[in-house]
Amino acid sequence: MSLTTTPSANRLHIGIFGKRNSGKSSLINAITNQDTALTSEVAGTTTDPVYKAMEIHGIGPCMLIDTAGFDDEGELGALRVRRTRDALEKTDVAIVVFCEADVSLEADWIGALQERGTPVVAVINKADLLGNVSEIARAIHDAFSLFPIVVSAKERTGVKDVIEAVIRQLPEDYEKKSITAGLVGEGDVVLLVMPQDIQAPKGRLILPQVQTIRDLLDNRCVVLSVTADKLDEGLAALREPPRLIITDSQVFPAVYQKKPPESLLTSFSVLMAAVKGDIASFVEGAAAIDALTPDSRVLIAEACTHAPLEEDIGRVKLPRLLRRRVGEALAVDVVSGPDFPEDLSGYNLIIHCGACMFNRRYVLSRIERARAAGVPITNYGVALAKLGGILDKISYR
Repeated sequence: MSLTTTPSANRLHIGIFGKRNSGKSSLINAITNQDTALTSEVAGTTTDPVYKAMEIHGIGPCMLIDTAGFDDEGELGALRVRRTRDALEKTDVAIVVFCEADVSLEADWIGALQERGTPVVAVINKADLLGNVSEIARAIHDAFSLFPIVVSAKERTGVKDVIEAVIRQLPEDYEKKSITAGLVGEGDVVLLVMPQDIQAPKGRLILPQVQTIRDLLDNRCVVLSVTADKLDEGLAALREPPRLIITDSQVFPAVYQKKPPESLLTSFSVLMAAVKGDIASFVEGAAAIDALTPDSRVLIAEACTHAPLEEDIGRVKLPRLLRRRVGEALAVDVVSGPDFPEDLSGYNLIIHCGACMFNRRYVLSRIERARAAGVPITNYGVALAKLGGILDKISYR
């Protein structure tokens, strides 16, 4: 990824859904003006979701998701539909493509989208081939109160109308939330404590650090960065205590001990939790740590997929701290990337990473799934602050 590339997690995710051979892939190709997705007259050409990062005028950085038909059949078809349902959880705006007047199957999916508060744009593709466009449009309106856009992707008619419809569905403040809003103002001095360990390979900063630095600069702050072993020197170099100290969550206790009383303290993970998810739910969920017993089971969920590293925070440090507090018999499961159990009922607590690699919609969907299962959910940084006894001392808004 270049320094000027927008991270995938910060792009508007536009999911394209519909039955097999309804014209989803050809619509994506028309929107991107590229052969992004494989097309064929054979139903079921798209198997796993295809993700295409784009810049679209009026929308900005976005991620187009081409999905398998939700009417796929057989054992493999069921797996493809499951992947399509996973994509639904990441979708900020959905385009549902119709190809016939029977819209009963689409009703299930549109209902699922509406339950999540996901805006829906209805499209009838292949208008040059269908002989009953008016009948399909009437069925869509009667069932969903949606006015479908009629498109011929092959002839590129109606594509501009689809893009404009997506734009109209965007909240005015979409992805404009500041990471540090409410904590800093123009001219404030902010000290960043950033250990450079194996989590951040030589020559690189991890994504939350980069995004936070950019946000602070956008807020016209004065930013000073140090490693954990240079915290004393960093504080001594300042004429006055910094307004805010942002640290790696793993060194929360050490930084708290040296923090000037006037300075606010938070962590990169906590800030990401507030932007990507629901910080109130995460703080509430952290209380479940007090109720854990040696018979409990904890799920640790990472957004990244990487080979396990020494002293990995999710696979090593958090389990060690939890077992030190609760007992060595505590069961801890770790999942990464898109892996997330369908059945969460066996867990007493879920601890999620900062999710810098996920979009907000996807994180909120996981919080909702945890809530529906009655399982408390918290975040790496919030959990570490709780385990360190300083959760009531940190700032997150």
